[in-house]
Amino acid sequence: MQEEYVVLVNDQDEPIGTMKKSEVHTLETPLHQAFSLFIFRPSDKKFLIQQRWSGKKTWPLVWSNSCCGHPLPGESRLDAAKRRAEYELGIKEFDQLEEAAPYRYRFERDGVVEHEICPVFFGVTESDVEPHPEEVESFEWLTWDEFKELAFADDTTFSEWCKEELQLLEQTEVFQEFMR
Repeated sequence: MQEEYVVLVNDQDEPIGTMKKSEVHTLETPLHQAFSLFIFRPSDKKFLIQQRWSGKKTWPLVWSNSCCGHPLPGESRLDAAKRRAEYELGIKEFDQLEEAAPYRYRFERDGVVEHEICPVFFGVTESDVEPHPEEVESFEWLTWDEFKELAFADDTTFSEWCKEELQLLEQTEVFQEFMR
């Protein structure tokens, strides 16, 4: 597999360089581009959560939103979200996929820092999930209330960014319209 690069950015999300994905996440992780995707199933309005693969460098075995990733140099975040949803989850088609909220964060866990400008995307699909075994340890479809209850049950089961992003997403028009 070809080495992936992430796009390093300044505080205004302007590209200032690239770095190998395999080398970017350390205790000194530079600010870089990313995205988070929240996927919903319209038939029952359930939300897809995933447990990150045990072999991941960042937040292994932690539960999080449906899919996260980084755009490649020259790739839009929307295209990156589609690419990663297909690669990680086997999802090739969306009824709806759009950016819902801006977001930036920096968290440290187990000697690794995530430091990203990471817009939150909202996706809707009826596609079956076929997780990649080296990306996803496990997954579940939950109601939004079930998800919120689990996400805030303790400090370590879910990723910190997922907890903050769910609160941002709840405030968006696209989420509120879908949940009506």
